[in-house]
Amino acid sequence: MGVKHSPLANDAREHLGFPVLPLMATLATQSLATMAAFSFPVVAPVIAEDLQVPDTLVGFFVSTVYGVGIISALLSPRFIDRFGAVRVSQLVLVATLAMLIACSLGSVFSVVLGAALLGLAYGATAPSSAHLLVPRTPLRMMNLVLSIRQMGVPLGGMMAGVFMAPLTLSFGWQAALLWQALPVVVALLLLEYVRQGWDSGRDPTRQILSAGLWAPIKIFFERPDLRGLAFACFFYSGLQLCFIAFLTVHLTSKTSFDLVQAGWALALYQLAAVISRPIWGWLADKWVAARVLLAWQGFIMGAAAVLTGQFDLGWSQWIVLTLCAVAGISASGFTGLAYAEWARMGGAQRTEATGLGSGVMFTGVLLLPSIFSVAVTGLGDYGLPYGVVGGMAILSGLLLLRQKNTLPRFKA
Repeated sequence: MGVKHSPLANDAREHLGFPVLPLMATLATQSLATMAAFSFPVVAPVIAEDLQVPDTLVGFFVSTVYGVGIISALLSPRFIDRFGAVRVSQLVLVATLAMLIACSLGSVFSVVLGAALLGLAYGATAPSSAHLLVPRTPLRMMNLVLSIRQMGVPLGGMMAGVFMAPLTLSFGWQAALLWQALPVVVALLLLEYVRQGWDSGRDPTRQILSAGLWAPIKIFFERPDLRGLAFACFFYSGLQLCFIAFLTVHLTSKTSFDLVQAGWALALYQLAAVISRPIWGWLADKWVAARVLLAWQGFIMGAAAVLTGQFDLGWSQWIVLTLCAVAGISASGFTGLAYAEWARMGGAQRTEATGLGSGVMFTGVLLLPSIFSVAVTGLGDYGLPYGVVGGMAILSGLLLLRQKNTLPRFKA
């Protein structure tokens, strides 16, 4: 069994206000780490030319971050229990700083090393955030708060897109990476001011290397009620990255979009995710259970994927952009609700459950886009690959609706 956390009693928690400072801290940590990870795809042609490798190999940077991140997601709960969520968040920022410095050295080896260094801590962002936010958040706004926190992923991607290109053109890609070190160091130092109070519940005697080290995996087998959520998160997250990784090349090759227009379509996808995540969270707190909303997100993203696979020159640009926004709202907008569900269903083991959720989603991110790429290359078309992944998302939604839910919702 995982460590028993000590959240406030429900009646006491309802007197808490909106957790502004903890939310800002966790949101900043996620945004800065994601910005660093997504900087490479933004300027991939420049980096590939400088390192004398194919453009496609630069794309493996994010895959390496998420692949190694699976390990840190599963192992982080024990470190959080012993050292505290703030200290682990600082370790995420230290790993981000190490990645920026290593990659700025400008060799293939240093880039691979940088991706691995970031991945060693990147998976801890969601578990540490849940550990910090859940006890400090009133139940009536839990889904909203965790959904806002999860905005850090698309925000980080947008910041990478906004800042990396002009900085690279002005100073070179290595210097552009080093510019990111400044806000990372500032965030790292600011967290030190709140660490003593926010990490007061840590257990310094907690054993790191013990039989319970793989507690996130253990609860997957012990808790059948988590399996439907895990199945959905795997396919939802995989489809999310299929859209991100292939949308630009898909639009430029199959529709009338040029590269700039395709870039705006991808930006619209990300913007829709940023805007929709807190809305989904608010709906889950006020009107509809998060599990039901997650199921409907699966139906929406599945339908959007099937239609996206049919893009051709005859499609109106406005319809294409609308579908990009719908895909962003669902396929990239689900993660806040998903992490709230992992935390709710985990109960006293919420940190372990959230670590499991991160591991499952990172696995989807790692595997499905690669399989999708092989399928598109082999078939020479996007229709069937999008149809299959979209169908799995719809199936996941159906399984979520059918699964019995005996635990209470996050509400007062």
